[in-house]
Amino acid sequence: MNAYAWVSMIALVGWLVLAAGSYRAHRIGAKKTIVMALAWGSIVLLVAAFFSAIGR
Repeated sequence: MNAYAWVSMIALVGWLVLAAGSYRAHRIGAKKTIVMALAWGSIVLLVAAFFSAIGR
């Protein structure tokens, strides 16, 4: 792992902390958070599958 990879990892953890703080500030419940995380995860996987299919 080079120096740029570490910087990226630290930045991603920082963004995760900011997102978690925002959820906490807006008092969004755990159930809604899980539903939104699953929705976004499925969207990302769908787009990845689409681009993977195009690349073949």
